[in-house]
Amino acid sequence: MTDDQAIRAAVQTYLDGLYEGDPAKLEASFLPTSALTVVDGEGKVSVTPRDAWIEAVRNRPSPASSGLARGDEILSVDQSGPTTAFVKVRCQIPPRFFTDYLSFLKVDGAWRVAQKVFSVRTDPQA
Repeated sequence: MTDDQAIRAAVQTYLDGLYEGDPAKLEASFLPTSALTVVDGEGKVSVTPRDAWIEAVRNRPSPASSGLARGDEILSVDQSGPTTAFVKVRCQIPPRFFTDYLSFLKVDGAWRVAQKVFSVRTDPQA
């Protein structure tokens, strides 16, 4: 498998984990030291460690179990070296729509998210 294929497979595991609400897939997609960063509704930077985020996913209904439409796609993949890549994806948990910027590292032969920075909106066309 090429690096591009492996990165895309890792992203697909992440997107499947989001839609299915599967903590094991999310844990496999993210390094243990990773975090999710967003500017919250009050304009403040909010940083959530991976494990806290996965616990929140574990305790909410999944989009799949709620019958929500799946709408995710990889918008771009930029591999800058043998162990670094940057991926932009779009996903949704209506009524929220997300654009994620995923920084990947290849560690022990596996591509995993080192950091996620994202935006959220309620207008799917924005």
